[in-house]
Formats: sequence, structure tokens, C-alpha cells
Amino acid sequence: MGFVHPQIRAAVAAPFLIVGILAAGTTAEALACARVSDTILVTGKPATGTEGVSDASLSPPLDDYTAFAAFMQKARGDKPAFLSAKWERYLAMIENFDLWRDKEKRAFLATPREEFSRAGDAGRSYAHSFLDIGCGVTISGPHIVGRMTSELDVRPADKVLEIGTGSGYQAALLSYLTPHVYSVEIIPSLSEATDRIYTKLTEAKYPEYGSIRRKTADGYFGWPEHAPFAKIIVTAGIDHIPPPLLKQLAEGGTMVIPVGPPGAQSLLKLTKTRSESGRIRIERHDIYAAQCSRAEKQRCKRKVNFVALTKYRGGKTVSRWGGN
Repeated sequence: MGFVHPQIRAAVAAPFLIVGILAAGTTAEALACARVSDTILVTGKPATGTEGVSDASLSPPLDDYTAFAAFMQKARGDKPAFLSAKWERYLAMIENFDLWRDKEKRAFLATPREEFSRAGDAGRSYAHSFLDIGCGVTISGPHIVGRMTSELDVRPADKVLEIGTGSGYQAALLSYLTPHVYSVEIIPSLSEATDRIYTKLTEAKYPEYGSIRRKTADGYFGWPEHAPFAKIIVTAGIDHIPPPLLKQLAEGGTMVIPVGPPGAQSLLKLTKTRSESGRIRIERHDIYAAQCSRAEKQRCKRKVNFVALTKYRGGKTVSRWGGN
């Protein structure tokens, strides 16, 4: 079992002051550093509105904005401003080869990024860049989320492990690809805030998020009691590949992980196979270089900047970079 920080249980009971007025029935406990402004915890209702009901099988039109907007407004009551911003970003992601197949396109269009971004307006929710969600953590930009998800090629029967729940957006998107999503977050305050957002959204109109299994623990050690996982996605940077995650990756499975020094990681795709001699083999490649010719591979590689994968030391989170 992975390390669970001793403050986790205490965090459930210890009260903290939150700026803003929380929705009725929501208590101001254990949210500490997490940003909750402009979320359902503060406003009391989803940013997408209260009409309609979502579903994991939601299948919006993929090729025409007018048909897409009409479908989403009728099925789920989504607001036009968010739908327009989402569609513009969707087209940019397709052009940039960040969404590959219809299933990833559908998952992106079905997932309400506005519910997780902590940004009150449509333009910021669907901006290209990452957004601050508190606790020294960000929600990754939609392009990098789309590319990492497309690399995984998640199938309905796949069991998927996410390391770094963060805002909750990535796991929500994965829930439209498989009902078997497991997510681990190390920061108790952030984990508690995101858990409450999931709970409120599930109760309001997104029952599919109720299937996402979550826990607060050190993601370096994965979730061994539910292993093996067909797919693992790591949303924090580290300078090596955690051995426990490799061990929990199923044979034939895929992991996507940012590896390298601070501010200059490479996004790697790892595939675990067994050779004819019975030895486990790990194949890896840079996900941005994979689509380029041999002559262009070096040029196509790019560096990314993820927040650090952390652990607890002396009662606070510290980076695992540099051998930590």
C-alpha cells in the first residue's frame, strides 16, 4: 500500500476559513490552500447550469458547431459562452494533432472544463495555458491533456490509474472513455476540495463522476491493491520513472509520464511487454517526436513544464527531483 499522510484523517475535521460564501450544506473544512472560488462549492450550482442531466455515454456531434451547441444545450443545459469557447479550443486541438480519434474528441467535448478550472469565464476556462488551482498546483492546458489522453488510447474495459488528481479535470475526461478510473492526490487540502467538487457535480447532474475512485496518498507508490492497470497517466514531473508504477502497469500496458529536470521534462510514452525469453521489456519514446520522420525526430522533441511529483517530509510536501 502506498504511503498515506498522517494528516489525512485530521484534515477531515480541522476547520479552515474560506473566502467567499459556500453553498448551503457545504462546511468550510480542510480546504486550506485550495482555490474554490468560481466552483460549485461557492456558487451552489454547476457553471453549466442546472438544466439537463449528463451521462458517460453522451455523444455530441463532432463536425458541426451549430449541431454540437444545440445538442449540448438540449441534453445538458450547457451555456452558449462555454460551448463556443470549448469548440474553438477543440478545433485548435485537432489542427495541432492533440485529439486523434473520435472517442477522445467526444470525451473532450463532453467534459465541462469550466467546472474544474476555478476560472469564472469561458475564455479562461478554455485558454491554451495552465491555470492556478491553489496549493502550488495547476490544471494542465487542454492541448497537453488531449495529447496525453490520445497517447493512452483508453478502451472501455481498461483500468486507468491517474497520479495527481489535482483539479479533477483529467479523471473526469477519462470517465467518458472507461468507467474504471482510479486517481491519487497527495495534498490533503486539494484532495478534499476536489472530492467535494466531484460529489456536488455528481449530485447535481454528472452521475458519471460517481464511478471515479479516489484516495489521498503518495502517488509515487501507485494503488497496488487495484493493480495491474492497463493505462497509467502521471500529471506531475519527476526525474525518473517510479519503479512501483512500472510494477503496477499490466503487460501490454501504457504509461504516459513527464520525465526530466524542473521546467524541462520530456513527455514519455512507455509500453510494457514480455519478450520471447520471458523478460519484461519497457519501450519508451517522446510523444511529440513519435509522429515525425527519423530525420525530424530531434527537432520535434519539446520540453514541458509540469509541477513536481512530491512526497511528505517534515510535515510538508517536497519535490522528488534530485533523488528525493
